[in-house]
Amino acid sequence: MNKRANSVHYYLMLFPGLACLILFSLVPMFGIVMAFQNFKPGLGIWRSPWVGLDHFQFLFQLPDSRVILRNTIYIAVMKIIGNLVVPLTFALLLHEVRNQLFKRWAQTIVYLPHFLSWVILAGVIVEIFSFEGVVNQIFGLFGVEPILFMASNSWFPFIVVGSDIWKEFGFGTIIYLAALTGINPALYEAAVMDGASRLQQLRHISLPGIQTTVILLATLSLGNVLNAGFEQIFNLYNPLVYESGDIIDTYVYRAGLVNVQFSFATAVGLLKSVISFVLIIISYAMASRFANYRIF
Repeated sequence: MNKRANSVHYYLMLFPGLACLILFSLVPMFGIVMAFQNFKPGLGIWRSPWVGLDHFQFLFQLPDSRVILRNTIYIAVMKIIGNLVVPLTFALLLHEVRNQLFKRWAQTIVYLPHFLSWVILAGVIVEIFSFEGVVNQIFGLFGVEPILFMASNSWFPFIVVGSDIWKEFGFGTIIYLAALTGINPALYEAAVMDGASRLQQLRHISLPGIQTTVILLATLSLGNVLNAGFEQIFNLYNPLVYESGDIIDTYVYRAGLVNVQFSFATAVGLLKSVISFVLIIISYAMASRFANYRIF
C-alpha cells in the first residue's frame, strides 16, 4: 500500500510533462490531413476538398524542390561532420592540458555560445561579416576588396556551417571529455613506463577508449540529415542567398505562412518528417549494431 501511495507522486510529477507532450506534439498531428486537401480556412479541415497526392506530385515537379533538398542535405551533412571532428579534436587537445585552471576556463568559454539563441548570435554574425564589418576591415589591411559575405551564395553556406560549429562544439567537447575521464589512468602510467610519447598515448589509448562514444554520436546524428537548422538560417539568410541557403524548413515557412499555401507546406513538412523518421530508425539500429546502444 505504501509503495502504491509513493508511486502516485511520481505519476503526478509526470503529468505536466505528459500533458504538454500530448497538447503540443500529438494533438497537432491531426493537422497532417491538410497535406491531402486543398485546405481553405473558411471551410476548415473537415469540409475542405480532398486532392489526394496532388501536392506531393506538384512538389517533385518544382525546380525549387531540388534546390532546397540539395541545400538541406549539404548544410546538414557539413554540420554533422564539423560537429563531430571539431569537438573531438578540441577535447583530445584539452585532455592533454595539465593546468586545471586553464582547462576549466577553456571549457567554460567555449561552452557559453551554446546557451545563446540564434536571434542574438545572428545579429553578431551579420555585423561581423557585413560590408564594413570586422572581417572586411581585416581583409582591407592586406589590400583585399570588401566582400558581401551575407549576399554571396558562395560564402553563405560556409558561414552557416562555421557559425553552427562555433556555437555547439563546446557542448560536444564536454561529452568527449567525460568519455576521456572514464579511461583507466593506469593505462597512461603503463604507457609512460614503456616510453610511449604523448602522440602514441593519444593514438593507442585515448582514441580507442572513446571509440564507442564517437561511433554512437556519429550514428545518432544521421537522423538529423534533413534538419539543417531553421532558426539559424531564418535569422541569417535573405532573398539574395535563397539559391544556397534555402532549406526545407524555411521553404515550408514561406510557402505556408507567407504565401498562405497551407496544404502544400503541410505536404512538404510531412514528407520531411517521414524521411527523418526512417533515418532515425536506421541510426538507432546502427547505434545498436556498432555501439551496443539501445533505448528499449
